[in-house]
Amino acid sequence: MTPTVIFVSFLTVLIGGVASLPFLKTSTTTVSYNVTYTQTSLATRSVRAGLKRRTTNTSAKISPTKVSKFSETVEAPRETTRALKPVTFKPTEGRTKAPKPTTKPSKPTKVITETLKTTTVKPTAKSTPKTTPLSFQTEDLNENIDKSVERRVWNPKNSEEPPVFECPPLGLESLKVKDSQLLSSSYKRRGLGPHRARLNIQSGIEDGDIYDGAWCAQHKDKNQWLQVDAMKLTRFTAVMLQGRSSIWSLDFVETFKVQVSNDTIKWKPCMNETKEAVFEGNQDSETPVLAVLPQPAMARYIRINPQTWFKNGSICLRAEIMGCEMPDPNNIYPWQAEEGTKDKLDFKHHNYKEMRKLMKSVIEMCPDITRIYSIGKSYMGLKLYVMEISDNPGKHELGEPEFRYVAGMHGNEVLGRELLLNLMEYICQEYKRGNQRIVHLVKETRIHLLPSMNPDGYEMAYKKGSELAGWAFGRNSYEGIDMNHNFADLNTVMWDAIELETNISKLINHYFPIPEYYTSEEAMVAPETRAVISWMQNIPFVLSANLHGGELVVTYPFDMTRDWAPKEHTPTADESFFRWLATVYASTNHVMSNPDRRPCHNEDFIRHNNIINGANWHTVPGSMNDFSYLHTNCFEVTVELSCDKFPHASELPIEWENNRESLLIYMEQIHRGIKGVVRDKDTEAGIADAIIKVDDIDHHIRSAFEGDYWRLLNPGEYHITVTAEGYIPASRNCRVEYEHYPTICDFKLTKTLKQRLREILVKGGKIPKDLQLRLRQLRIRKLRASTKLINRRRASQQRKARGTRR
Repeated sequence: MTPTVIFVSFLTVLIGGVASLPFLKTSTTTVSYNVTYTQTSLATRSVRAGLKRRTTNTSAKISPTKVSKFSETVEAPRETTRALKPVTFKPTEGRTKAPKPTTKPSKPTKVITETLKTTTVKPTAKSTPKTTPLSFQTEDLNENIDKSVERRVWNPKNSEEPPVFECPPLGLESLKVKDSQLLSSSYKRRGLGPHRARLNIQSGIEDGDIYDGAWCAQHKDKNQWLQVDAMKLTRFTAVMLQGRSSIWSLDFVETFKVQVSNDTIKWKPCMNETKEAVFEGNQDSETPVLAVLPQPAMARYIRINPQTWFKNGSICLRAEIMGCEMPDPNNIYPWQAEEGTKDKLDFKHHNYKEMRKLMKSVIEMCPDITRIYSIGKSYMGLKLYVMEISDNPGKHELGEPEFRYVAGMHGNEVLGRELLLNLMEYICQEYKRGNQRIVHLVKETRIHLLPSMNPDGYEMAYKKGSELAGWAFGRNSYEGIDMNHNFADLNTVMWDAIELETNISKLINHYFPIPEYYTSEEAMVAPETRAVISWMQNIPFVLSANLHGGELVVTYPFDMTRDWAPKEHTPTADESFFRWLATVYASTNHVMSNPDRRPCHNEDFIRHNNIINGANWHTVPGSMNDFSYLHTNCFEVTVELSCDKFPHASELPIEWENNRESLLIYMEQIHRGIKGVVRDKDTEAGIADAIIKVDDIDHHIRSAFEGDYWRLLNPGEYHITVTAEGYIPASRNCRVEYEHYPTICDFKLTKTLKQRLREILVKGGKIPKDLQLRLRQLRIRKLRASTKLINRRRASQQRKARGTRR
């Protein structure tokens, strides 16, 4: 018998028992393909309310045990569980019709049972599962937009252009107009005072607090008025009105008059030829109504005088005034009053076609560091364009972290879209000028900017215009899906597993698989959401921010509460670093960091330093922040950029100035923590999907497809352990300094004996002498152990036999 055959027989004997040996047990810590999980979120959701309140110091982990105890519709026997392996989402093309409902109301139980089925995935023989990234092809913006898409989105027969106003808004909605500039004839209470008469202001949950949703007059007569002091001589051109924001009351003004004055003593009515003009007001509480003055009025003060109102309601309104500031002849230094920025950027609202033109101009200006690609299409067929900025665009460079900004998830929250378009221009211009801060950022970071995740919703809001879109028009996708609630709810899967599992060693805390019911084509998942998930899975992002509008605050995960509480502080294992990220943006934003600013709507975030745990504000199941943290390596926060979701174009320069430093310094945080490459000790090849563990932080990350990794951490000393399937774990201490560069922590892993034997046998090669010797030792050790065990059993049986004889 040849030596190879001898040692093959050794291997077959050892395969069953070698795993129990101490030196080989270490390799089983790689839970990538060995730990199973169970999807129980839907079936146990109704049970969760009755369970004992959970603790919040255990991180995300999943286990298959004890499922049937809580629900008969979901069972997870061992043969139907599957290994922890990420589910890859393929971006779907834009659809031309709405998807069919996924279930019938009469059979909900059957659907739940079917959607939670799992499949078996066995560990592969390879040492490391090599993931191949999807390559997003470069887009040519010289190509015309598809004709069918153009007809659907911009139908020539029903083409609507946004209204063009002669003058910009004074700034009631954007808070440019101070509370002291608003007066009224009377008001019901403090929460309904004139300072609440701002277009689109939102009330609190309960009526009667200090944050109500409009100005409401105390008396119901035609002598009530709301007065606005423009502070300077102004050419008033139009008035916009809205009713009261409330879920309990229905109040709005149906008709009104307008008067102007220069001294608040003599008031001049707005005339319609020879009669005093009476303007049409609202027919509901939310839709803004525009009233254009027959003739522009020159004055400092303007009054809105309600004439009729909803018969079962009160005199309540929210307003915006359009007016042009007139030059002051007494001001000999007019440039001192100018607000804005010195940056020469394209400050205007860009629809889809104009956005393409701007991105094309940036590419032409900086072709060496920019690239445009598409991650998919919207429901209506508009492409989701991404601008990549890097010194080597189109390629992931070993050790270079990947950063992303996402804007326009809600189509009517447009400031983030414009800020990212301005950021593209700014980085290009400053790179060409040799700005060392920008040059370093471009060379050391691969930046991805997605300015419009919901282009369909934006086009709807854009056609209405910045002041007439209201609070919610264009927020959702064309299908009516709110994409901030549309990602897979992995939080529930995680917390259910923690409650059901008693063996902590069987739990996991990262890279949660997407439930199978969510991946089906019939699931109500927007094509835009599917495209972003595929994008997340194929590029190893490290840090991200999701830009929203309508408030001034930075929120960090978790966004969803446990037990479905309306709001409750729900931290992640990386709470301290998330607080740092949120603070970095908020403290450098000019408006957020202003201690004298007033709250936007009904929450005073200044007392929280303008940052808050998302779940402690309001619970958001299926948020992109939570999904990013639980399904990928990427840390993500949400930035609420301004009180006004759709600011007027005249306010964009100052908004850029408010956010420019914040956008840059937040990107630089990607270089805080540790980074390195996990390699095979023998071949020096990078090891993909190696698990990087930090002691005392119960959330792991994984290495990318070339073996490189990045772990965001605050300054301090950390003990790092790296494991990979088929390798012996390695550990070392790494210290993170306060400087703005990461600590390099490389690892070289040695293959386990079992893995080396497998690879040799698969290739049909000869077993080296050192392995032959090691196998002999293992076999002898195993025989000795089994002999001792047999002898003990025999001795025990003999003692029992003697006892029975006596």
